[in-house]
Amino acid sequence: MLNNYLTDTKNLLQNPTAPSGLYDNTSLTRWINIARGQVAGEAECIRVLGTLTLTPSQRNYNFSSINVGVPGTTGVQGVLCVRDVLYTVGSGFRKLAPRPWEWFLQYKLNNVVPVEGEPRTWAQFGQGAATPPTGNSDATGSFYLDPPPDQAYTLTFDCVCYPVELVNSNTVEAIPYQWTDAVPFFAAYYAYLSAQTGARQADAERMFTHYQTFLERARKQSNPDVLRWQYSQATDPTQLNKLGLSPKQAPAAGAG
Repeated sequence: MLNNYLTDTKNLLQNPTAPSGLYDNTSLTRWINIARGQVAGEAECIRVLGTLTLTPSQRNYNFSSINVGVPGTTGVQGVLCVRDVLYTVGSGFRKLAPRPWEWFLQYKLNNVVPVEGEPRTWAQFGQGAATPPTGNSDATGSFYLDPPPDQAYTLTFDCVCYPVELVNSNTVEAIPYQWTDAVPFFAAYYAYLSAQTGARQADAERMFTHYQTFLERARKQSNPDVLRWQYSQATDPTQLNKLGLSPKQAPAAGAG
């Protein structure tokens, strides 16, 4: 997949191959991986059900502790954010209630004698993810549980993840197909920004606009017609009517 990205990005940049390219492959590969991370975060298109076995009495954990599979096999490096948490009960699951951090701190952590038991609520504290692929595991998102677990419960997480960095065309690509079309435009955007000239800045903005267009198209293509708003970033075509607003009218032909 890396070779495909490189070819598409070079074509967008009209990057010549002789006598020498304006942008070397090392820089282009870095920009492509930055683009892939941005796509994964903005589109939330890499979804994984991760697992974690709790340690009794321990109520705080890092996202890096969540098992989302082997990166070399799945193409998934780690967790960006957690949408929902469940814990295993018999052969089924029970959902933990998500709470804002300030509420959780006031009403759950603000307790000098916590009583251990089945986790019922959770709240995110740290944000983001460690820098891939070898970043500090402490520089990552984190969450707290209440009550503190009284045994080694197994939690299941609905995770939004980010991909491994591409190093060659054998690296597994975790980004779904529709969103891969947006990657070269964001990489080209970065490349043009690096030129730091007025003309290239305008080209950069043009590439970013195309990136946003392809990102929106990918979301529309991936949402089923019967559940159009099931996933994030889907635009509600009736939103203006619900808010009592009128769409902006185009000026009449010949209007001054």
